[in-house]
Amino acid sequence: MITFFAANLPKFASNNRANGTTDENKAIVTGSLTHFGTYTVNEADKSFTFHIENATFPNWDKTEQKRAFVISGDELKYTTPVASAGGTAALIWKRAK
Repeated sequence: MITFFAANLPKFASNNRANGTTDENKAIVTGSLTHFGTYTVNEADKSFTFHIENATFPNWDKTEQKRAFVISGDELKYTTPVASAGGTAALIWKRAK
């Protein structure tokens, strides 16, 4: 499972997620993404593939998405060529110490 979310997500004024305003709901949707499933790594071509079962962006449900990666020291870097909000997304993960 992978979850991404913006550091500045707004609190809901109603204190009830089912009663968010249009602006609150838009901020949450544009500021977060989660997907889960399995993945496989292809060391020969330095790529991995997410086998996405479900996502908070339903267009990704039951899809496979391949990502080329580079490992440098404690960092894993990869790019999402077709991000869920359009364009591309570059990600850097750091190994926990």
